[in-house]
Amino acid sequence: MPLYEVAHATPLSQPQQDALAEAITELHSKRFTVPRMFINVIFVDTSNTPTYVGGKRRHSNRITGRTRKGSRTREDFNALCGEIRAAWARIVHPDVTDGKLPPPELELRAVFITGELIAGMKASFMTPAAGEELAWAKESYHAFEERAHAGDEDFVDLVAELRTWPGFDVAR
Repeated sequence: MPLYEVAHATPLSQPQQDALAEAITELHSKRFTVPRMFINVIFVDTSNTPTYVGGKRRHSNRITGRTRKGSRTREDFNALCGEIRAAWARIVHPDVTDGKLPPPELELRAVFITGELIAGMKASFMTPAAGEELAWAKESYHAFEERAHAGDEDFVDLVAELRTWPGFDVAR
């Protein structure tokens, strides 16, 4: 399902990467009711990658999300961009107060989200259309339980998460 690429020219520590991955996962999962295990976040160190902004060589930090658009609105995605930017600020430059700019090397210069993902598969399950996650989860729940009982930790977490979703009730 969604794939977020955090391209960073500034060094990010392992705890910062962990916190950013958790924040992006939580934000996307809550906003769009997507199981956490289907949200992927990768980090790419671009400190030695030639990057140009406006035709000028720059070191910059950016996050690109590749998602399924479905019925989600531009406003939904713009709000998500703002939430991701706020998470970056809280994690990467927490000492910068509101109204002040962070040092250029620490600033998140761009968040891009595209709705290009038209099909996908994760752990042998086809991804549902955007907005149909609840029905898909109900339909696939018993297969998820089988994977969990077979020892797949991701599915143990998924089954536990689904039980907390509003409106999720499957006859056991």
